[in-house]
Amino acid sequence: MQFISTRGGMEPLPYSDTLLEGLAPDGGLAVPEEMPQVDAATLESWRGLSYPELATEVLGLFATDIPRDDLAMMCADAYADFPEAVVPLRSIGEGITLVGLSEGPTLAFKDMAMQFLGQVLEYALEQRDSVLNIVGATSGDTGSAAEHALRGKARVSVFMLSPQGRMSSFQRAQMFSIDDENVHNIAVEGVFDDCQNLVKSLAGDLEFKRAQHLGAVNSINLARITAQVVYYFWAWLRATDADGPVEVSFTVPSGNFGNILSGFFAKQMGLPIRRLVLAANENNVLDEFFRTGIYRPRAAAQTLATSSPSMDISKASNLERFIFDLVGRDPRRVVTAWRELDEQGHFDLSAEQPRFEGEFGIVSGTSTHADRLATIRSVYEASGEIIDPHTADGVKVARSYLEDGVPMLVLETAKPQKFAETIHEAIGIELEFSPELRQMLDAPQRVAEMPDDEPALRSYITKNALH
Repeated sequence: MQFISTRGGMEPLPYSDTLLEGLAPDGGLAVPEEMPQVDAATLESWRGLSYPELATEVLGLFATDIPRDDLAMMCADAYADFPEAVVPLRSIGEGITLVGLSEGPTLAFKDMAMQFLGQVLEYALEQRDSVLNIVGATSGDTGSAAEHALRGKARVSVFMLSPQGRMSSFQRAQMFSIDDENVHNIAVEGVFDDCQNLVKSLAGDLEFKRAQHLGAVNSINLARITAQVVYYFWAWLRATDADGPVEVSFTVPSGNFGNILSGFFAKQMGLPIRRLVLAANENNVLDEFFRTGIYRPRAAAQTLATSSPSMDISKASNLERFIFDLVGRDPRRVVTAWRELDEQGHFDLSAEQPRFEGEFGIVSGTSTHADRLATIRSVYEASGEIIDPHTADGVKVARSYLEDGVPMLVLETAKPQKFAETIHEAIGIELEFSPELRQMLDAPQRVAEMPDDEPALRSYITKNALH
């Protein structure tokens, strides 16, 4: 299995080289040269596997350059500290089932991929006797998941950019309380898109990237996308029975388009998915795109601060991977679309819009703060389950796409404790925190504050990077 760039300027690379590269040298994103296929017989043979075993099978289709025994060991280690089920499924009524993705160390779905990424990065660096300086951007959950997966690793340093004042107090504490020497938190004046633009600018400077051994853990890193593919297969296997194949639909709270892109990969691989339902918050650029075919990101000043902050994103990095398939895997058309975006602030693929649902099964919807509160309240009253605001966005939009005989699986985003203020507003309950979480919330915080200034960031990284 080899990987190419969406913009056509990268020689095919194996999996391990791709994950160390992050953004491709031509500014594009790595995608499989050909999508691996899973037939019905193979799918049924996976039904009795544990989560680490299933991860080994699915990831093994992509990571063909890693010996299977090594991959199995990494998958086992990645999920060793999760509960036995790793990803439990829970019905909340109305034909909706939650896919429990928040059982990891930072209580958010990002742990599912990041714990594996920590293992495979360390493995690849040891194989090459090299080091890597991760530069990432987070709107809330990616940063803490990456830092907890990579803290203390001798060959990796993490420089994580976050928007000042745009995360919940829990999210800030989860990141800024880490005191490992290889973790550097940087709070940038601006919004997530400003942080993401800084990361992409550094990644696009090949001389600086090589000199400072820069890599990425944002969902531009293909290992993140492929590791997330696993739980789509896992959830399908638990929501269906051996009499299938049976189609299911997935609803995915979406900001940077990485999580739902993994579902798109799973569907392309042959998993019987009827619909992929994209749930947006008030920053609904992606909902507008899938309804109209016109992609028009908003400026930082127009990116709203909402009560589902991990989705406060107006320029979705992973959309490029979908566009690549939409335009027939023609890198010239991808480059043209992004040039139009740079020149006029949007690109128009409205001629292709009917294919979004018809060919790819992708539909979308928007949820607001009032919707989140009402959904948290209704789910709690009906089932006793307390869901976080992002998952509430998913449930709200999922209700518009329910179909008889088609299970609707909503991907859970995080534990409600991460957004206690919104939970209290919705249902008047003060959530309890374990002694370990309380200690984290009360711990001293370590963060460097910085303007939205690329030279300042370059200087900071040069001073603190591993070599």
